[in-house]
Amino acid sequence: MRLDKYLKVSRLIKRRTVANEACDNERVSVNGRPQRASYDVKVGDRIAIRFGERTVTVEVLAVNETAAKADAPAMYREIAGD
Repeated sequence: MRLDKYLKVSRLIKRRTVANEACDNERVSVNGRPQRASYDVKVGDRIAIRFGERTVTVEVLAVNETAAKADAPAMYREIAGD
């Protein structure tokens, strides 16, 4: 699954267009490297997202095409946050 779609489905970022812009502006990195929105997300990847001064880092536990609002947090595990 594409990185921008994963961020939307997992509800880490609310809209896919916003996720796309975050990738374009290098605010999203996977396994320590900035990635484009077309990056193919795999289980075990570590995604870091910068929201202004705060950085949220998560580990991918599942890659589902769709997820209900209640099931979305099960797709990742938060590693650290500033």
